[in-house]
Amino acid sequence: MFRRPNFQQLVKRLNEPKLFIQVINGPRQVGKTTLIQQVLNDIKIPSMYITADGIVNSNSNWIETQWNIARLKLKNSELNEIILVIDEIQKVDNWSEIVKANWDADKINSIEIKLVLLGSSRLLLQKGLTESLAGRFESIYMGHWSFSEMQEAFGFSEEQFVWFGGYPGAAELIVDENRWKDYILNSLIETTVSKDILLIERINKPALLRNLFELGCSFSGQILSYTKILGQLHDAGNTTTLSHYLKLLDSAGLLSGLEKFSHGKIMKRTSSPRFQVYNSALFSALSENSFSESVLNTEIWGRHVESAVGVHLLNSSKSNSFKLMYWRQGNYEVDFVLEYKHRIIGLEVKSGSSKVTKGMVEFDKLFRPHKTYLISQNGLSWQEFLKINPVELF
Repeated sequence: MFRRPNFQQLVKRLNEPKLFIQVINGPRQVGKTTLIQQVLNDIKIPSMYITADGIVNSNSNWIETQWNIARLKLKNSELNEIILVIDEIQKVDNWSEIVKANWDADKINSIEIKLVLLGSSRLLLQKGLTESLAGRFESIYMGHWSFSEMQEAFGFSEEQFVWFGGYPGAAELIVDENRWKDYILNSLIETTVSKDILLIERINKPALLRNLFELGCSFSGQILSYTKILGQLHDAGNTTTLSHYLKLLDSAGLLSGLEKFSHGKIMKRTSSPRFQVYNSALFSALSENSFSESVLNTEIWGRHVESAVGVHLLNSSKSNSFKLMYWRQGNYEVDFVLEYKHRIIGLEVKSGSSKVTKGMVEFDKLFRPHKTYLISQNGLSWQEFLKINPVELF
């Protein structure tokens, strides 16, 4: 049975005597529920799994009711602890304050309930954690599947990962690309937008958010100013609205807008975003081309390879806590800039050429980075790079 790296981490934490709330967050369809089911089957502590999916969000009493059932089960058992798992916790209004009240009450009364919270909205989870549950929780981030995981679990080749991405539930559908695209568009993208964003966050322009997402996916790996984005969308929005919607898409693990690297923080916040999807499937599913057509087109395939490198870096940055940016000044550009423990790395992707670019030379002269890398077929190939933990670059 394939198990993601987070498996052993969670098993270890739940077997420890000291109690912390375990929070598992990450995008939809990356295996959070499967992970907790594997863990519960592996350890000997009795457990209770519930999900808030389908619960009316105003029904805040639901959590307390389920918690009381867990207390009753623990009281009637011969053991002194129980694991309570609440999935999709962010869908219940005022969830963090209810969890805090019950958690603190159990601590006072020496009731050993080990709590695991699962959620697919990083933004909404973090708000509740920092405001109500400070000092009471540990967080585990589960990102999209890497190439190494898709290869081990499903036998994906590097080219298949570049195009079909890292959704485990869609892996068996790639033999029928039309069916695969339909699954990605309707079962993954639409569900995430409609359930994780539109039903939880007040969105004044839902059509604008969807159009921004589609535009960002189509331009994954490219830099667009907010003015150009507004022009492409033909909507009477503003840059503040677009920035907010992009943040929501980022929190849902769909689309990020990488900031421009600069020693000035103000420049970072006001820079044109470099669109980057979290999963290559999001880029390919919206393409009019097929896998077989794209792999033979040097220009199209080069864009997908560069985006896949960005996917690998973006997901790793969330798990390993390094900053991922880009750099551009005039005609000079570096695809990715990584910042980790005060060290800076410049990284350029060239699926064909193996020459050091003028942008890399200028970047090195201006910032004296710790290291620079050129990903090309005659050096560190993109196929090799997808197997590397980016933190090793430092």
